[in-house]
Amino acid sequence: MADRTAPLSVEELHALVAGGEIDTVVLAFPDMQGRLQGKRFAARFFLDEVLHHGAEGCDYLLAVDPEMNTVDGYAMSSWERGYGDFAMRPDPATLRRVPWHPGTALLLADLAWQDGSPVAVAPRQILRRQLERLAALGYTAQVGTELEFIVFKDSYEAAWDAGYRGLTPANQYNVDYSILGTGRVEPLLRRLRNDMAGAGLTVESAKGECNPGQHEIAFRYTEALRTCDQHALYKTGAKEIAAQEGVSITFMAKYNEREGNSCHIHLSLADADGRNAMAGPDGMSDVMRHFLAGQLAALRDFCLLYAPNINSYKRFQPGSFAPTAVAWGHDNRTCALRVVGHGRSLRFENRLPGGDVNPHLAVAALVAAGLYGVERQLELPEPCAGNAYTAGFEHVPTTLREAAGLWENSEIARAAFGEEVVAHYRNMARVELDAFDAAVTDWELRRSFERL
Repeated sequence: MADRTAPLSVEELHALVAGGEIDTVVLAFPDMQGRLQGKRFAARFFLDEVLHHGAEGCDYLLAVDPEMNTVDGYAMSSWERGYGDFAMRPDPATLRRVPWHPGTALLLADLAWQDGSPVAVAPRQILRRQLERLAALGYTAQVGTELEFIVFKDSYEAAWDAGYRGLTPANQYNVDYSILGTGRVEPLLRRLRNDMAGAGLTVESAKGECNPGQHEIAFRYTEALRTCDQHALYKTGAKEIAAQEGVSITFMAKYNEREGNSCHIHLSLADADGRNAMAGPDGMSDVMRHFLAGQLAALRDFCLLYAPNINSYKRFQPGSFAPTAVAWGHDNRTCALRVVGHGRSLRFENRLPGGDVNPHLAVAALVAAGLYGVERQLELPEPCAGNAYTAGFEHVPTTLREAAGLWENSEIARAAFGEEVVAHYRNMARVELDAFDAAVTDWELRRSFERL
């Protein structure tokens, strides 16, 4: 019997379509927010036409706000340029089943202009470029992401109608590591695990977290691009599965005043022989020390890619297990950068990103920062052995406005990513800041309507 959990080859897709088992193929790409955008095709048409020739999508898909409104300030897409198309070119290496949709397969696309040149600001292309730079030094990045979410008993439609207020979490109290607490929502967690395994992801575990209704499903690390592709698929699929079950989940960084949703990112380097290049005879190799020093040097400049939304910065509170200090430590969860494992498993963890992160952009930033340290042979400072929240280290940016300013003026970012990418994502931040500055919030109404 064929393995239904493995990625599909093009030959297998042909056979499944001929046999009537697959009738729909989704072609998608991650947008600026890390969401999957694309089209659903009749499977036979996909095989006859789209697989080899690609498909088109409006270039505004990389130049809109989260509500899909067209906004100004983007060089690649505007009313003046006519909102034309770019090409979605299928990547057969990403072909897989989608078990939560009957008869469906999915693969991701790389974006190109009509002349064949890549769309430089596309998240997948940004990550590819940094991985090519890393490969030129003889290394590949192995990455794992740990993505938290909160489950509510309300459907997405009910949550919308309620203005996302007064929702009922799936657990009423802190269920961190609680088997009893996770048992309450095990039917949903089990379906998420099994369906993701059916889509070719390697599931490791599920556990409860601190905020009522908060949980995490962990997947095995793999090559960086594959991890980020799977992360985007999982995030979309988890929401679709939740909707089918009549509940809702959110990955937003800070849903309420309690613990936020994190997305800790683990990274190690493999050399040409597949050995962990971060491990040395006495612990960390010189390559790891330089790579980690680069993380510290670029962390504030690259924070826009780790924390891309206004809400992202609400997580960075003292004593919250979300970092505030530009510091590293051995197995120290108060630091932004945490070194864990030993030997083959030695790696570092960046604890800045929240559940709202775009994985392709964040991992591209990790690789670019590491390359900055390796190329300049930066020295790693002493680790933080105590409480980084109170140790006087430099602070991570506290607002999107601060992070956007650091990004915009960063020579490190400009050298690593290029002027086009820096300007594009600076404009993304500007759009969000302008919208938020014009909004009247519930907080303002409560404090001002009667009492001021």
